[in-house]
Amino acid sequence: MFESVAGLIAEHKAVQEELSDPAVHADAARAKRVNRRYAELSKIVAAHDALVAASDDLDAARELAREDEAFADEVPGLEEQVAAAQERLRRLLIPRDPDDARDVIMEIKAGEGGAESALFAADLLRMYLQYAASMGWKTELLDRNESDLGGYKDVQVAIKGSSTDPAQGVWAHLKYEGGVHRVQRVPATESQGRIHTSTTGVLVFPEVDEPEEVQIDQNDLRIDVYRSSGPGGQSVNTTDSAVRITHLPTGIVVSMQNEKSQLQNREAGMRVLRARLLAKQQEELDAAASDARRSQIRGMDRSERIRTYNFPENRIADHRTGYKAYNLDQVMDGALGPIIESAIQADEEARLAALADG
Repeated sequence: MFESVAGLIAEHKAVQEELSDPAVHADAARAKRVNRRYAELSKIVAAHDALVAASDDLDAARELAREDEAFADEVPGLEEQVAAAQERLRRLLIPRDPDDARDVIMEIKAGEGGAESALFAADLLRMYLQYAASMGWKTELLDRNESDLGGYKDVQVAIKGSSTDPAQGVWAHLKYEGGVHRVQRVPATESQGRIHTSTTGVLVFPEVDEPEEVQIDQNDLRIDVYRSSGPGGQSVNTTDSAVRITHLPTGIVVSMQNEKSQLQNREAGMRVLRARLLAKQQEELDAAASDARRSQIRGMDRSERIRTYNFPENRIADHRTGYKAYNLDQVMDGALGPIIESAIQADEEARLAALADG
């Protein structure tokens, strides 16, 4: 596995030279791609340098120990440092998801459970907004379809990061959130105090960096306009500002009514459409690629129940990784870090196993 390091070090040097070219920075999309690759390669180079330094120290200590037994005491500690450096480099050499550095568009949809599911959709939105704030990410509410009791039948939010390091990317963290989230609690409308089980669906798409990445023929689109509606279906606007975009070749439909301007709703709808088309393209590539290049976590069926939120027991459980904790109140306030980290670790282990089998 370490055989590939020499080529990556050479690529790092070439990318560093590329970044000194003013022409690169004149093209925003190209500059973003090059900076992302440079950040990824820089971590590998630093880890390799650390391994070389630790190995040199160990060799020196062993050499000195042959002449002076006092140096022998340093050998076990240095051996541990070398092992740790090897493990860090090994993990950095795992092929990354090419979308890890991207921002995301997240959709949260009410599922089984009616009004309670819609209320939980609002709770999940708040949880993700709080988590995004803790990560220093920016959020933008793209569209929402409110329920009668103040929840959301459907809500879409864009989440944008600032780091060029793919490991710190928004998609690198939130891609594991796609699936069915199950909640167990006593609904506000329950007079008998009985615990109900409801489900809410979450979809996460990597956002397209530049419109040119996903080519869309305008002749493939059917665009309908209509009046926005609020809870209960009543009209909240006197003009046809809401937009429904249908991509005819794929059948993907995107509706937007959050903004009062038809143009703004259309622009937001095109953002979501591009993200969905990019995700579809990636799924098709994943299907044709080897298992070693696929994310074992996010490759699961989106209809799968990935997590349970049990309010009476204050318990959160992720069914894919086996993670379980009794701090649901903190999780709902945005403390998602340990849960997401468990998914990242499980994904890395699966990728390492796939490389070993290959």
